[in-house]
Amino acid sequence: MRQASHLAALDGMTFETFTIEASGNSPESAASLHTAMTEARAFAAQPKGWLVLWGGYGTGKTHLAAAIANARLAEGEPVLFVVVPDLLDYLRAGFARDADGDLDARLEAVRGAPLLILDDLGTQAPTPWAGEKLFQILNHRYTHQLPTVITTNVAPDAFDERLRSRFGHAGFAKQIDIRTIDYRLGLPHESDELSSLHLYADQTFATWNVRSGYVQRTEAEHLARAQHEAYTWAMNPTGWFVILGAHGVGKTHLAAAIANAYAANGGEALFVVVPDLLDHLRNTFSPNSKVDYDQRFDEVRRAPLLVLDDLGTESATPWAQEKLFQLLNHRYAARLPTVITTTSNLDNLHSSLRTRMFDRRLCTLFEIVAPPYHGPTTPSAAPGAPRGGGRRRSA
Repeated sequence: MRQASHLAALDGMTFETFTIEASGNSPESAASLHTAMTEARAFAAQPKGWLVLWGGYGTGKTHLAAAIANARLAEGEPVLFVVVPDLLDYLRAGFARDADGDLDARLEAVRGAPLLILDDLGTQAPTPWAGEKLFQILNHRYTHQLPTVITTNVAPDAFDERLRSRFGHAGFAKQIDIRTIDYRLGLPHESDELSSLHLYADQTFATWNVRSGYVQRTEAEHLARAQHEAYTWAMNPTGWFVILGAHGVGKTHLAAAIANAYAANGGEALFVVVPDLLDHLRNTFSPNSKVDYDQRFDEVRRAPLLVLDDLGTESATPWAQEKLFQLLNHRYAARLPTVITTTSNLDNLHSSLRTRMFDRRLCTLFEIVAPPYHGPTTPSAAPGAPRGGGRRRSA
């Protein structure tokens, strides 16, 4: 059974060898791993429905899936564990004349397995044939309520609508989002070269200036209102917070203050200037890059809190527009906390992004209307209560 399940190389991947308290893991990451471990153990004890383990590269998805398989085999129960691209190669081999069993027999053996574990769904070549075979397997198992474990680094909402609806079937399928360090690199997200939040450590709500005595009273009241709006959002970050305004009015300061507050509470915040982000993505295509494109893009797309500074200052190439749309569309659909700063008139942004920013259910728009900041002034008081009226944009 162990040979048939392709688990010979994964004997050491058990629940006992799975690490939750790793160096570099934040409390949020440890909590995510604890949840994943608890759900995987429960599934191994009583396989029922589907368990979808979703996470970035090196986050332990395969280890937990193999631990489920090894636990079932230890109880004498049959399991079929297979990496999806290998599965498709196995099915294609069924076309050969001298194949041990034809394609139909091979397909039936997979889709009817008492417990099927599909590792790395989404890494296969996206051909129509591959999509058809995978749907046949998963649709059969869905219809017959057969226990199935799936690991993927692709967001569930990015799959074909038919699979997406099955992944989201409450009471039958359970999705577990694993947010943690990449164990293969051994680096937490905060120390990764992508985030520049450490450069803005001094830009907090406590150091925000309303510039009383340096600007008109109404402008000082407006700056206090901007602080209050950003602070309120930071205490319960949901949806998008978009800060508009001219250069030098404090957009980046407030965005960094939100990220610093989130990190101070144990969260993982990724702060990146948009042109720098696109450079990081382009650099992954270099032969000397230690990180591939998919890994880098997935790190940004799935960040617990993402701050995109200076949207609209990037080179407006079709490639750049496509990548930014893919990134923001995912975060919009998944409702992941996102902060955006821009000096652009919203009318100048691509319509696909503009419509999402005007969705008042998800997005808060605040435009800072004040003179550019030119020098040190007396810091404002603590950000608890709003003072005066602001300019909060609505759809």
